[in-house]
Amino acid sequence: MTPPPSRALTLAPPLDSVATVPRGAPLGSAGIIPSAVIKGCWQLSGGHRGDAASDRTSGEAAVADFSAFAAAGIDSFDMGPEACGYGPAEEYVGKYLRLCGSQPLVFTKLCCVGYEQSQPSAAWVRSRVERACSRTVKPAVDLMQLYWNDYGYSKELLSTGLFMMDEKEAGFIRAVGHTNFDTDHLEKLRAAGVEVASHQIQFSLLDRRPLMQQAAWCKESGCKLLPYGVVAGGLLSDAYLGLPADAVTIDTSSKGKYSSVLRRSGGWPWFQRLLTTLRSVGDKHGGASIANVATKWVLDHEFVGAVILGARNANHVSDHVAMCSLQLTQADRDAIQAVLEEGVQSKGDTYAWERGGQF
Repeated sequence: MTPPPSRALTLAPPLDSVATVPRGAPLGSAGIIPSAVIKGCWQLSGGHRGDAASDRTSGEAAVADFSAFAAAGIDSFDMGPEACGYGPAEEYVGKYLRLCGSQPLVFTKLCCVGYEQSQPSAAWVRSRVERACSRTVKPAVDLMQLYWNDYGYSKELLSTGLFMMDEKEAGFIRAVGHTNFDTDHLEKLRAAGVEVASHQIQFSLLDRRPLMQQAAWCKESGCKLLPYGVVAGGLLSDAYLGLPADAVTIDTSSKGKYSSVLRRSGGWPWFQRLLTTLRSVGDKHGGASIANVATKWVLDHEFVGAVILGARNANHVSDHVAMCSLQLTQADRDAIQAVLEEGVQSKGDTYAWERGGQF
């Protein structure tokens, strides 16, 4: 178990505003209700630091920043172990929980990427659940999300999902979710008796693949999407409006990933038309930021339970609160849709392109 942080560590002060982020949709049979905005902890892995002057993704600064999110009602934290690329995120959350005296919701992952795919066992699953509980000082993982790297191990996938259900029955997992699957494999898991309380997947104005078939499946099954990448690593923001493509600096892992998505979605001139439209919509709503308009477009879909927003610091917390009160009109959505139809329409299912399929 990770030792507690030093006594010198102080938590970030709460916001001056009394407004807070509302709750999202219930997840699974346990009815876990996350905040509508979930703090994503991928930025704490070490590959997303960006500008040194504003970075708070490591050490005591990363731990202290959690309190500003919690004070704004963002009390659901999404993370994963090292195998899923999250570095020390689980340990940072555990340090914060030891200090805060409250019990935020902890969402983490069971990452199957190597030997464990070919030889799954109940003991291995139990060990990973116990490790997550120990690191985050929680008696049970609120939402354990399965990531599976190789579909070739199909029987083993279902076995691992059922081992997770055993852990839920034993009280060590409250809800079973999944991440980065296509719709067909989510249905196979559900048909085998594995809970599909949620599915964490990329969904944004640039990546609309969930609308191809997974949205309809979610409505039928009751699964809620927990989208990440909703502002494309910061590309969907005012900072890039009017900026030439050659002036963009790819200085984080997130920007590298989402710039590739942008190229497949329509390219830079089309992207600038989209940003211009989002800026116009924001101006109609008191100057709402482009990031907030883009995020609310995602959150407004009925199959979305909450959105995952990562941050290198707590500077955007008040903007997250403002986003939740933004009410897009049908005219706003029509204007955005008109630009989307000018771009490249996705043909593949969720996470198919990342596995070698079509976008």
